Amino acid sequence: MPFENSSKKPNLIYIFADQLRYSSLGYAGDTNALTPNIDAWSRECTDLCQTVSGHPVCAPYRASLLTGKYTTSTGMVINEIRMNTSHHTFADVLNENGYETAYIGKWHMYAAELGNHYDPKNSFIPKGRDRLGFNDYFAGYNFRHEYQPGTAYYHLDTPEKIYYDKYEPDAQTDMAISQLQRLSKGRKPFALFLSIGTPHDPWVPENVPAECLERFRDKRFRLPPNYLPHNDPHADDWAKLSPADRESLPDWMRVYYAMTANLDDNMGRLFSAIRNMGLEKDSIVVFTSDHGELFGAHGRRAKNIFYEEAVRVPFLIRWKGRLAEGAARDFVFNTVDIMPSLLSLMGLPVPKEAEGENLSACIRGEADTDRGALMMCTGPTAVFGDGNEWRAYRTKRYTYAIFKADGLELLFDNQEDPYQTHNLAEDAAHAQVAANLKTRMLAEMERIGDTFENNTYYQENWVENRLIKRTATLH
Repeated sequence: MPFENSSKKPNLIYIFADQLRYSSLGYAGDTNALTPNIDAWSRECTDLCQTVSGHPVCAPYRASLLTGKYTTSTGMVINEIRMNTSHHTFADVLNENGYETAYIGKWHMYAAELGNHYDPKNSFIPKGRDRLGFNDYFAGYNFRHEYQPGTAYYHLDTPEKIYYDKYEPDAQTDMAISQLQRLSKGRKPFALFLSIGTPHDPWVPENVPAECLERFRDKRFRLPPNYLPHNDPHADDWAKLSPADRESLPDWMRVYYAMTANLDDNMGRLFSAIRNMGLEKDSIVVFTSDHGELFGAHGRRAKNIFYEEAVRVPFLIRWKGRLAEGAARDFVFNTVDIMPSLLSLMGLPVPKEAEGENLSACIRGEADTDRGALMMCTGPTAVFGDGNEWRAYRTKRYTYAIFKADGLELLFDNQEDPYQTHNLAEDAAHAQVAANLKTRMLAEMERIGDTFENNTYYQENWVENRLIKRTATLH
């Protein structure tokens, strides 16, 4: 039943991994995956199995998650720029409705310098609006991708670096459990966000516990069926593969899956703690990811592309007694839809400026929708430069995409061609499908004021010294 019929506000526990793709989990059918805890949890959840990352890059995803807005409205057009703080955010709504908030882990919306990640002027997010409304417990850092003790650290409310005493995801899970214990004893409802850095690269043996890597000693990792031996001409430098990279792909995958196994261990501990604290009935629990990884598919590594390996992510949501267990919902769920949908489930108001759709009725199984998801790339991963921009529109069945630089159009039937190897854009039999999806995509772009600019347009007009000064919705 809808939350509005209840007098108690639910807690929110939002867990998101970094670079974990939907297809690399056991419950999604990957036989190489060792994820028994997440697999078992999935059977107790509503599985939003067509969830996509609307802009599959770390900082753009986080900006959209916390504002309910597309990248062309948040201004987070590449990584390593600093978020504008004028938005009415997820945490702001929580604060306004009596919630206590907690945030643990990677932030990736504060640094204003390319590189130099370990300098506290880039890694420490000071108290105030730069935390986008997370005014209570905040144990974060901007970003870095080394997870071993002695290299991994976080900040509280000062620039002092606090080093983890164990492998970072293990320590962060400990911290999350400790905060849940504290928060569950309080009088306020709470929202805890846990942003875990794995299984993001570098995928080297020293960046994962040896015991986890040992589990995959006898596993064989093969190149994906849609592997291409040459680089995608539309790829930025983060997505290109050198000859040495290509030789390393099976070894990278071994470490990636070992990291995911460690993540699963920690999720098992966290899910057990939630049960043991009696939080299940009073809490909405989400497990998801910001984007995926290609490992050579389509001639690319990394993310920042509309292919399924990059955009399709897990989204498991549990609210015991309120949401169906073991149910799969196949409506398309975009990053911008997360904030309005969760706030509505919680009985909280959705900011009028949010651009995503409230799909809480679809999550509850009371409605369905055939709407699609507008997805975008507004430039290279972390530098300004033109030539990589694209827009795409994904429905339950199809993905339509177009590159700005050369106008190349692509259309894939994801049911008949799950590896997206056959471009149907010039197939006469699919001309009407392509035209319809393009029309729907352009209509959504027009609604949000997205004029499909070159990346340097934002550098020249919106960003000053890597600080976002204005956007289409913040003049």
